[in-house]
Amino acid sequence: MEFDIYAWVVLPLLIFFARIADVSLGTLRFVFISRGYKKLAPLLGFVEVLIWVLAVREVMMNLRNIICLLAYGIGFAMGNYLGMWLEEKLSIGIVLVRVVLRTDPAELKEFMRKNDYGFTIVEGEGTKERVKILFTILKRKNLDHVISALSTYNSHAFYSVESIKSVSEGIFPGVEKTVFSKLFRKHRKSK
Repeated sequence: MEFDIYAWVVLPLLIFFARIADVSLGTLRFVFISRGYKKLAPLLGFVEVLIWVLAVREVMMNLRNIICLLAYGIGFAMGNYLGMWLEEKLSIGIVLVRVVLRTDPAELKEFMRKNDYGFTIVEGEGTKERVKILFTILKRKNLDHVISALSTYNSHAFYSVESIKSVSEGIFPGVEKTVFSKLFRKHRKSK
């Protein structure tokens, strides 16, 4: 009996990479939907479902080939991982960072001003003492920079981060107009 390289190597690899592609696109599509990119999300969905249909077709035609079934499942798992990794690397969107400070925030405020990050500080009361609460809305790509500054200037600060779909106005350093942002910008309903 002759070894069929297409059935046992090439086809499973094609299915594996197709699943990585369609699941990664699905993850990104979901991110773009949640961030309000109404033009890009359907385009990704179209490509995603075409790849999925082709992969499923090949698996269904080769149900007796266990390697194809394994490639389908492993490709799905790897697609989830790759999709999350890509979403993290793209750093799309806006986040709200809420920081509870027990010590003087003077150095942190100076850092925020120096880097042109908008912020608001309000007085608060914690369980044990008076605190200051700093709120800032950032482009997600700037989050690591601010978190790093927190550990430098106020290492015992408590902070939380939330994704935000849209904001009406504010201070956002480094706002660039790219072809990507012009073609696929978010659409916000008018007031």
